[in-house]
Amino acid sequence: MHHASDILFTLFIVFVAAQIGGEIAQRLKLPGVVGEIAAGCVIGPSLLGWISLDQIATGTPLDVLAEIGVVLLLFAVGLETRLEDLKKVGKVAFVVGVIGVLVPFGMGSVWAHGNGFNWDRSLFVAAAFVATSAGITARVLQELGALQRIESKVILGAAVIDDILAMLLLGVVVSLQAGGSFNASHLLLVLASAVGFIAVIGWGGARVMRWNSNWLERPLGPHSPLMIVLALCLGLAYLSTLFGLAAIIGAFLAGMIASETRQQHTLEQQTKPLLALLTPFFFVITGSKIDLHELASADALLMLTVVTVIAIISKFVGGWLGALSLGQRSATIIGFGMVPRGEVGIVVATLGLAAGVFDNRIYAIIVAMSLLTAMVTPPVLAWLLKRGGGSGDTVDVPDVEG
Repeated sequence: MHHASDILFTLFIVFVAAQIGGEIAQRLKLPGVVGEIAAGCVIGPSLLGWISLDQIATGTPLDVLAEIGVVLLLFAVGLETRLEDLKKVGKVAFVVGVIGVLVPFGMGSVWAHGNGFNWDRSLFVAAAFVATSAGITARVLQELGALQRIESKVILGAAVIDDILAMLLLGVVVSLQAGGSFNASHLLLVLASAVGFIAVIGWGGARVMRWNSNWLERPLGPHSPLMIVLALCLGLAYLSTLFGLAAIIGAFLAGMIASETRQQHTLEQQTKPLLALLTPFFFVITGSKIDLHELASADALLMLTVVTVIAIISKFVGGWLGALSLGQRSATIIGFGMVPRGEVGIVVATLGLAAGVFDNRIYAIIVAMSLLTAMVTPPVLAWLLKRGGGSGDTVDVPDVEG
């Protein structure tokens, strides 16, 4: 019972810290997610120590709640994203996703090699520069009510492609680091499986739900439609991990499928209380994972500054170049929307530390870079989205293929 009490007290601390941090950020005209991440840094092991590293380790209650929170967040984003909208921006999203991976990977590997890593290890470090954190950008877009903008559709579509390519790159660099040989046929099989999963579930599921969603109302429970689509969300989140993808991709697909139902608006409203309760845990835990003690030197801070600048510029340039067909203003929004690394960079850093690719200081720098990009981007993205009007503010997504 004492153990259960400790967990409840920790949950209380994290949740209250998230609310205070979010409130302060909003009073400073910043997105609430910035305050929640900052709150995690403050109450985490590096400063106040109100939550410890053991409490945020993989598989702990806090870690599980954080994972559920980001899964639900991407499910809610999917609820506001229809398949037809993504199809209209598919070509642009694909280009943004590809260039947005190649540029950071190239710049990251050159930086790492220039700092004394051999090429195998440099490629591993560069993998942390690659994948965008869809959860952080999605939260900002949701807070600003901007999910229906064309730029938002491109960012979300590119984030899916981003995740697939990041998964493949990580597979390559892990194999090289372990002394294995490059197996192109295996990687092609993995790629085909991931693309097939997204195509079959996303396209097929949306069409089935569009044809007939009456079955959602057949159970007698007043919240039966919500319960059914939440089960779909959790099931697809799990399935996506079996295909080597992040759980949030499956959750996003589940939301997109549910957006085709007649109950879409009701489901959106019913999901909001769940988001208010659970998503703050993800952002606070993300912020708490930085170890400030490893950064307490001029050399470490200088290296962190350089790494963060490279991470921001490389991802922005990749996204901007890929989206130029939409105009420079939209390309700028999309470029910044692709910048946050968040939990993705932390995962790569953790793998690198476990594999002995780099030491605790480099690990701390990569984690700090991931969190800094997550904190810097929201206010810039919010400013860009609020600045001026134009076609990007319309609810209907124009067809950019023509």
